[in-house]
Amino acid sequence: MDKPKHHILVCASFRAQGTPQGICHKKESLSLIPYIESELSDRGMTDVTVSATGCLNLCEKGPVLVVYPESFWYGEIDSEDKIDEILDALEEGEACEAHLIN
Repeated sequence: MDKPKHHILVCASFRAQGTPQGICHKKESLSLIPYIESELSDRGMTDVTVSATGCLNLCEKGPVLVVYPESFWYGEIDSEDKIDEILDALEEGEACEAHLIN
C-alpha cells in the first residue's frame, strides 16, 4: 500500500482504561466510517485512508474528525450531509470552513 495523501481520523472515544466514554462514541461516530469509506470509493479518492482513534479530547465538539496532513479539525460531524461537504472541500484541496473547529 502506498502512503495515503490524506488520513481522516474519526474520534471513537477510546480511553486507555478500556471502554469508550466520550461524546463522540455516544453520538455514534463509528457509524460514520462506512459512509466515509463508501463515499471515498464512489469519488475515486483512493489516496485517502480512514481510521478510528482514541479520544481526541474535544468532547464538547463531538463527533470530531481530523484530516491530516492538513490538520483540519472538524466538529459536530453528525450527518452524511456534513461528511459530503467535508469531502467536497477535500477534493478541492480546501478546508470545509462551515465545520472547522477554531
